[in-house]
Amino acid sequence: MFRSRRAGLVRRLWRQRCPVPGADEGPGALKPAAHALFKKLKDEELELLVQAVESRGAWECGCVWAPRGDPRGGPKAPLPPQLLLCRLYRWPDLRQPHELKHLCHCAGGCGDAAALCCNPHHFSRLAVPETPPPPYSKASWPDEPQRPGTALWEFSCDRRDTSASRSTVKDGYWCKLAYWEHRTRVGRLYAVHEASVNVFCELPRGSGFCLGQLPAAHRSRAVRRARGKIGRGLLLSREPGGVWAYNRSEHPIFVSSPTLGPPGARGGTVLKVLPGYSAKVFDYEWVGGAGGWWVPGEGPWDPHSIRISFAKGWGPCYSRQFITSCPCWLEVLLNRPC
Repeated sequence: MFRSRRAGLVRRLWRQRCPVPGADEGPGALKPAAHALFKKLKDEELELLVQAVESRGAWECGCVWAPRGDPRGGPKAPLPPQLLLCRLYRWPDLRQPHELKHLCHCAGGCGDAAALCCNPHHFSRLAVPETPPPPYSKASWPDEPQRPGTALWEFSCDRRDTSASRSTVKDGYWCKLAYWEHRTRVGRLYAVHEASVNVFCELPRGSGFCLGQLPAAHRSRAVRRARGKIGRGLLLSREPGGVWAYNRSEHPIFVSSPTLGPPGARGGTVLKVLPGYSAKVFDYEWVGGAGGWWVPGEGPWDPHSIRISFAKGWGPCYSRQFITSCPCWLEVLLNRPC
């Protein structure tokens, strides 16, 4: 009975592998190393791994602890367990462990000497400014005078109630979230007290800022289409030195903040973050004590803030020049450290 149960779990795991064209790079080439790793996992870890890969990360599963000392697959060099499982179940083109980042809720990021976490959904791939290639990662703002009525501070939803988020961390939250549909803010500000928060429309067993519960009197077809692409949304986390965004959805997100571009750049660099990727979207040291910004066409912009659009990009390379033209977007108002 015991042996049959473990064999059943392994069969379920093997059915979830990523299909990849090409015999040399396909999952079959990883089969010896994968089975060697499965044998080293305890029953509890094997069950957690099955739950993680079958839910594709939709459920917040625990760490899958594997002993250090990589399984060997034939004459090839050994693969670290986390690299092996991430290639098998998420990114077949992954090559090096340094392309991965532990998510904030993974205990394996602490560097335990005896074991490491190899849950493939406790990792993200690192997005860099060249992902994708220019022009998306090097967007510059056009020399255009401000258009009347487009400044964020002139929207029908009064921005004065966001001033509390500029005070100090002692207030108990590190940021507040504002959800916008084009130029209209929907719902109240959402204060974030924990170190991380999920922002989503549909997330089984999830908690956080659920955009699907925010009512609106009227939504255009474009907004409804964009909301349908939010799905599991993103994970925002405050980590040492800055703020990270992990794209949990099945569509890209587009991020802009004062620290994504070179120092002194006009406007904001817009970074495209693909599904399954993470990016450091704000650096506390870079921004320092900068004062307010004035973005052409949009008006005042607090440098201690991040803007994230779901599924739709903006900037000179798009038909949408400004984020206020995006159907669904998020404003992250950061609480300045003491």
